[in-house]
Amino acid sequence: MPREVLSGCSAQSYAVRLARVGVISAYPITPQTSIVEKLADFVADGSLRAQYLKVESEHSALQACLSASALGARTYTATSSQGLLLMHELLHWASGMRAPVVMGVVNRAVAPPWSIGADHTDTMSQRDTGWIQFYPESNQEVLDTVLIAYRLAEDVRVRLPAMVGEDAFYLSHTVEPVSIPSPAEVDGFLPARDARAILVPGRSGRLGSFTGPVEYVQFRRAIARAMSRVPEVLTQVEREYAEVTGRSYGGALQTYRTEDADAVLVTLGTATTTARGVVDELRSEGHRVGLAKLRVFRPFPAAELRAFAGSAGRIGVLDRCYTFGGLGPAATEVRSALYDGAHAPPVTSFLAGIGGRDITPTEVRGMYRALEAGERADPRWVDLEPVGEVAVHG
Repeated sequence: MPREVLSGCSAQSYAVRLARVGVISAYPITPQTSIVEKLADFVADGSLRAQYLKVESEHSALQACLSASALGARTYTATSSQGLLLMHELLHWASGMRAPVVMGVVNRAVAPPWSIGADHTDTMSQRDTGWIQFYPESNQEVLDTVLIAYRLAEDVRVRLPAMVGEDAFYLSHTVEPVSIPSPAEVDGFLPARDARAILVPGRSGRLGSFTGPVEYVQFRRAIARAMSRVPEVLTQVEREYAEVTGRSYGGALQTYRTEDADAVLVTLGTATTTARGVVDELRSEGHRVGLAKLRVFRPFPAAELRAFAGSAGRIGVLDRCYTFGGLGPAATEVRSALYDGAHAPPVTSFLAGIGGRDITPTEVRGMYRALEAGERADPRWVDLEPVGEVAVHG
């Protein structure tokens, strides 16, 4: 399997080419622009046979994908930050239409004030729109996850849209060696889209038309049921992908050294890499700590969380954004999932890396120390407050 040195944005582009996407709708926004620029190169040189649509806004970009998807095409777009917010109306349309669009989102802070730093506010603001949400840790995982997302989204048991995030600059503009499966390998894993429940020119049909309350609630329940089937289908899809590539990411929630842990930290995205190294260091010093990588946020893997939480002494959740009126969004979900009483270790919310600040090993050590000491001020703004006896950023 060939390896190339790729940024996270290029990894998305190579995956889209391998997926043989038929329609790409593009609008630039920093730091996503290089994804659609690379795809434009692929279309121009003939290595990707696709319709490349240049539109006037992010709202139009997603609408073009929905229209093409309604006709049975495999579609892709990408965005970031304010661009994703502009799409908000159509995110609901995508899930309501059961359109298996895949979208790359370079996670960037939301204005004002303007920032282009890594932050999860953009995608977390869309967590209830009916999209599957992935938070990869590396550029290799970005490429693999785009391909997995297409297979998952297009499965007839699911048929829901999916967004594949990547932390701005930590992944989007940082390069690393990435193994690229061959077109033949991907074709065997990802067949042509099953074109059922689509509009056919010349044949009467409709999508998204007016309906009454009795029928409307049935549509909403159908989306909920489709989302509930994602874990089972994802397990099958990832197993088949591992058979092709030899790479597996442990499902929606990957645990690391949690078996006898007194303190476990839950992370998303690139913070996971830093935290994993700190776990190994603290273990060598005699601390019983562990890590849980939250790879899929929607649907939230509550069952997987409960499976290890019952034996964990304390749980901390590291969010790269804040939910007004509560904790970080992942911390809120974790605490809610454990509220049944059978799996109820204390949960502490840590807010770090907001707006692109680095999440350092020293900060992560402070989080583990706070958990071990039983500190419970919620939420803990790690970028601004001393945590676990470690002064962080003054």
